[in-house]
Amino acid sequence: MATWNSRGLRGSTLEDLVNRTNEQYREKGLALIQKIPTPITPVRMDKENRHITLAYFEQRSTVDYIGAVQGIPVCFDAKECAADTFPLANIHPHQVEFMQAFEKQGGVAFFLIFYSHENQFYYLTLRSLLTFWNRMQEGGRKSFRREELEPQYYLNKKSGFLVPFLDGVQTDLNERE
Repeated sequence: MATWNSRGLRGSTLEDLVNRTNEQYREKGLALIQKIPTPITPVRMDKENRHITLAYFEQRSTVDYIGAVQGIPVCFDAKECAADTFPLANIHPHQVEFMQAFEKQGGVAFFLIFYSHENQFYYLTLRSLLTFWNRMQEGGRKSFRREELEPQYYLNKKSGFLVPFLDGVQTDLNERE
């Protein structure tokens, strides 16, 4: 069973940015998206400060966020990457399976990738991820490079939104028509 310790703070800056963006979208009536907490069972507590210092995950998480955008169900996972190559080991088979099932039900599933070294956000469609995923399953590369990504899915800062991922959702929907 996986455990949590100090590594639990990885990606917290990205999470904060996405959470604040979700609040902005909710306040403007554009979307209602919630962070899905991963259930944990505490093992060790710092009783003096009332902090959990060691815990284990009760179950595998599926995605980080789920909600609706103008009546369209969406789910996504946010990942941070410090290089131009994204390792597919950062994505788990159960996440891919959940997202495929989610899209079969009419939803939109995607990965929001933050390239921290470039301060750049990217909206990775499930379609694109599956191309890289299937290549890996067939014995190919276990990662993808930024050069392989579709340029129209880079998210440009605008309109005061910290992580304007609804632009990616719109582009994704337009390509499905």
